[in-house]
Amino acid sequence: MIKVARWKIVLVVLATLYGIFFTLPNVLPASARDSLPAFMPRQVLNLGLDLQGGSYLLYEVDTQALRAERLTNLTEDARTELRNAEIQFSGLGVVNGEVVVRITDPAQVDAAARALRKTLGAPLAGAAGGRDVTISVEGDQRIRIAFVSQALQAQAAKSVDQSIEVIRRRIDELGTKEPDIRRQGANRISIAAPGESDPKKLQAIVGQTAKLTFQMVDETADLAAAQSGRVPPGTMLVPGDDLAPFYVVKRRALVTGEMLTDAGSAFDQQTGRPVVTFRFNGVGAKKFGEATSANVGKRFAIVLDNKVISAPTIINPITGGNGQITGNFTTESANNLAILLRAGALPAPLTIQEQQTVSAELGADAIRAGAISLVIGGIAIIIFIVLAYGLFGVFAALALIVNVLLILGIMSMTQATLTFPGIAGLILTLAVAVDANVLIYERVRDEAHAGRTPIMALEHGYSRALVSILDANITSAISAVIMFQFGSGPIRGFAWTLLIGVVTSVFTAVVITQVLIGWWFRAAKPKALPIE
Repeated sequence: MIKVARWKIVLVVLATLYGIFFTLPNVLPASARDSLPAFMPRQVLNLGLDLQGGSYLLYEVDTQALRAERLTNLTEDARTELRNAEIQFSGLGVVNGEVVVRITDPAQVDAAARALRKTLGAPLAGAAGGRDVTISVEGDQRIRIAFVSQALQAQAAKSVDQSIEVIRRRIDELGTKEPDIRRQGANRISIAAPGESDPKKLQAIVGQTAKLTFQMVDETADLAAAQSGRVPPGTMLVPGDDLAPFYVVKRRALVTGEMLTDAGSAFDQQTGRPVVTFRFNGVGAKKFGEATSANVGKRFAIVLDNKVISAPTIINPITGGNGQITGNFTTESANNLAILLRAGALPAPLTIQEQQTVSAELGADAIRAGAISLVIGGIAIIIFIVLAYGLFGVFAALALIVNVLLILGIMSMTQATLTFPGIAGLILTLAVAVDANVLIYERVRDEAHAGRTPIMALEHGYSRALVSILDANITSAISAVIMFQFGSGPIRGFAWTLLIGVVTSVFTAVVITQVLIGWWFRAAKPKALPIE
């Protein structure tokens, strides 16, 4: 008699209960889910952008701006090092993507080059000289400083990865569930935010660089001359706040937003207006305390994305590591700025390339269409398998129902995102699952026609068909893994559903039908199989 091990029976029962328990919350209203017992799961499927509606944005990371910023910092580092070495120079600036400086005294050219090579740049494996900058001496007492190509490429790639992580933290702060954020090409980032129907709000949070710096105001600078283009060395002209249209500030920042550990929105105790509170880490608190202690009575500018949002006067040293940013904030804008500061600044500006909004109505239509197609496909498959194999077809249909419950249960438990292509993957999975039963039953039929007894026909049919089933499903699983690894949102949804379906289909088509046939065989003790 066909053997049905006890562990198989237990496994089938547990799998069926698992599928029912984890699929059930998807068909219950929210009020019913909340009233479920504590041991019952409450997770439901996350619907993708095409089913739930939401926003889609495509950004491009401005790597040229990142390169310009690095050249500016390199220029200031060279200025500081030459001054510390007491070397006279002139003409320091960026020319054709490189930093060029002329040393006034010919006798100090070699000393200047040695000083710059000692401090500028950082180690870089594989680069000439082992550093990310090259320093060469040219005629007319000029020194040229340039980034090596590997350094710029590595920095550009790193900036995209960092941007993705910052964007993810910002969107998580908004409470958006299951956003799909991924790289496209060399320097583009796509964002799919299901349930977020206001792309402008998403852009306001995602697209802002949010680079925060604290810089001293140059009180001695002639503002009118700076506005006409005569900016003193070591300073920069930036747009101002409500009190002044422009400020001249020192290029070198006292501290930066990277040293913040927390930020939040609050209300000023004296004025009652919204403010943004912040707290530095240990390094930032020390630097900020030293800078404010040395500049009591002077003003420092709080600069956000190259615009002064506040320029208070330092009345007393600020040594506690805490502070607040005042400005013309609303409650919403203060909260948004706090979100940006907590998530961190983008390493480079983002430029919007594409924007799409999917309405919830379109998503509802897609859900109805997907449900109808799933029902029609399932009914058609069940009718076919029952007409073709009779009682054994009924067993296959029951296994198919458990298969659907398992797929939905696993996706609900893992909080996977179901997309419209995912529904297509589910329908394809059902067809593949039935295909496994067709292989088994046809093999059993061949064994029975070869003169074997019903018991031997069943055992040989299952064991020999299993090889073909595993071959077919392993190749499907490999394809699904490749699509999931390299595909974008909808393709990943299809691949994930297909991958889960491959595992559950083999289990249900082989194990569940074998258990059901074994029970039937023990009860009926047939002389012939119904599919002969």
